Amino acid sequence: MKVIGVTGGKGGTGKSTLATALAVELAKQNKVLLVDADVECPNDHLLLNIERKEIKKVMQRIPLFEFKENKDYSNLAEICEYNAIVSIKGKKPVFIQTQCNGCGACMIAFPDVVKKWNKKELGKIYYGNNHKIDFLSGELKINEPLSERIVEEILEIVENKKENYDYVVIDTAAGTHCDVISSLDYCDFILAVTEPSPLGEHDAELIIKLAIRMKKPFEVILNRYEKNDIMIKNMLKKYNKEIYVRIPYKKEIMEAYSKGIPIKDDSIKQIVKGIKNELK
Repeated sequence: MKVIGVTGGKGGTGKSTLATALAVELAKQNKVLLVDADVECPNDHLLLNIERKEIKKVMQRIPLFEFKENKDYSNLAEICEYNAIVSIKGKKPVFIQTQCNGCGACMIAFPDVVKKWNKKELGKIYYGNNHKIDFLSGELKINEPLSERIVEEILEIVENKKENYDYVVIDTAAGTHCDVISSLDYCDFILAVTEPSPLGEHDAELIIKLAIRMKKPFEVILNRYEKNDIMIKNMLKKYNKEIYVRIPYKKEIMEAYSKGIPIKDDSIKQIVKGIKNELK
């Protein structure tokens, strides 16, 4: 089983479009699991017309406070690095559940106040199937900050099911923050999707630096290519890399995307062929 991460330094480069098309192409001859790890904005199920079914709620511990009357808790807020506790002089502190990450610092510092744990829901994990692809997706609950917890739960499921598949394709969130790092750390190979623009160049380089730091093999896909690829080519020279594959800017691709149909293009077949050679 090989794990392919599809990522991008910025949103809107087309990583989900590539991840879904790649999974569909691989599934023609292989057993494939597609994972939508962009839990703050999952959309792979829309692109593949997959009806998701909830399989798990992701829970997190939170402190259950027992405040005593006429006792000063004004310094309780200083303990919490995530600003989940607001101390008001002369009143009981206010606990903001959505800010809490369950670290337990408040219990250690004030054992007389936090004696038990409660739980809150962080999000959900879903399963689906279409186009001969098994599909896992996570979704973070609104106002909850810890998307990496959902990703970690998804990866635990993948770990238990991985022997059933030839390939796992993970569509990460955009950027280089914790949930992206968690996803890429699980991957054998990374495809960084970018576009021919100054922002595309800048953010693709962030992903390249991350992949190098993580010691992960990677290649860069240029999406929406017409004629201009000079910026990306020049940036890649610094890393002794060339553009792996160019996905053309075509009306047919945009129409397929808008209808929830996996894109069909020779560039996708080229990527699949290259990946198979890389991961032999």
